Amino acid sequence: MAVSTDPQKIEELLTRGVEHVYPSPEFLESRLKEGKPLSLYLGIDPTGPDLHIGHSIQLRKLRQFQDLGHKVILLIGDFTGMIGDPTDKSAARKRLTREEVLKNAEHYKQQASKILDFGGKNPVELKYNSEWLSKLNFNEVIEVAAHFTVQQMLERDMFENRMKEGKPIHLHEFLYPLMQGYDCVAMDVDGEVGGNDQTFNMLAGRDLMKAMRGKEKFVITDKLLADPTGKKMGKSEGNMITLADSSDEMFGKVMSWTDGMIVGGFELLTDVPMDEVVAISKSLIREEVNPRDLKARLARKIVGFYHGDKEAQAASDRFDQLFQKKETPEEIQEVRVKGSMKILDLLVEVSFASSKTDARRLIDGGGVKVNDVVVEDQERVVDSGALIQKGKRYFVRVTK
Repeated sequence: MAVSTDPQKIEELLTRGVEHVYPSPEFLESRLKEGKPLSLYLGIDPTGPDLHIGHSIQLRKLRQFQDLGHKVILLIGDFTGMIGDPTDKSAARKRLTREEVLKNAEHYKQQASKILDFGGKNPVELKYNSEWLSKLNFNEVIEVAAHFTVQQMLERDMFENRMKEGKPIHLHEFLYPLMQGYDCVAMDVDGEVGGNDQTFNMLAGRDLMKAMRGKEKFVITDKLLADPTGKKMGKSEGNMITLADSSDEMFGKVMSWTDGMIVGGFELLTDVPMDEVVAISKSLIREEVNPRDLKARLARKIVGFYHGDKEAQAASDRFDQLFQKKETPEEIQEVRVKGSMKILDLLVEVSFASSKTDARRLIDGGGVKVNDVVVEDQERVVDSGALIQKGKRYFVRVTK
């Protein structure tokens, strides 16, 4: 596949969603305009079973490179995932076993293929960093470690904070950026893409490439989706979208984002032209538009990308039916159970909770209704015909 040097596409690649380019935007621009294929990668540690919308920001950036004809690698950190990235952590991560890591990564290629092309004339290559990291001997680890200082590691915010708070810093956490940095040396790539929270680790790779291969590696750090206060979507907020989510889940979660995430959502997660994104931003500042309407448009764009425009409109209509008109959906899933059941058992039975402990948490948080009445009694018995609701979006009717 021939490499494209289309100036408009290169400009979009270098600016849209980008926070910083190392060593400089001019350096990478000149490389891109040479018309020679560059190799670059995105590394993802399998800490959970699903890729999420945050990953899609970097995956979309990779796709821009792929569409221009450059060689793209999706690297699964099956070795580094067992160490645990200390980035932004106030305590050491729970270490995962190799079995857990491989299980988590089982569907990554399938999910990433919603954005990247693993076939065609310029297919994305899938690699695992255990291929080289698991084979390093102690002499080689020392050689890698010799290119870093303890002071460099201690400059990281999370380590400084832990020292102030008297919390332990484990030696294997120091080794993490070394191992991640070695990935680019092992693959001998030209560059790397990642979120701005991975800047330290990616620059560690830049240092190693200079020292061990005499090569100037470029690094693109992408913006993260957050509101103006810095609040990001996440599991704790219940608004983290995974690439495996249904259309209704995606739509509802976007609608739960803060208004401050609308502009970033259009820039980072859609193909809406940037001049239009700028216009959206101005209309919000001037209060010329209802943020709810823009958020619904953003939700349709995101759902449409993963599930198709027809399903996106259907999800939008179902959302309006549920929340604007405050109606229950016309089609509600029915679950057959044997006779009456206690609410804790029932929530587990219909997959609204993973365990009785999880069910208790839902009830304590006021997140469960039976026939539109909030459940407060954890010992409540539910009969056939009852309508069970979890949160705002999930309904099931119990039948015999």
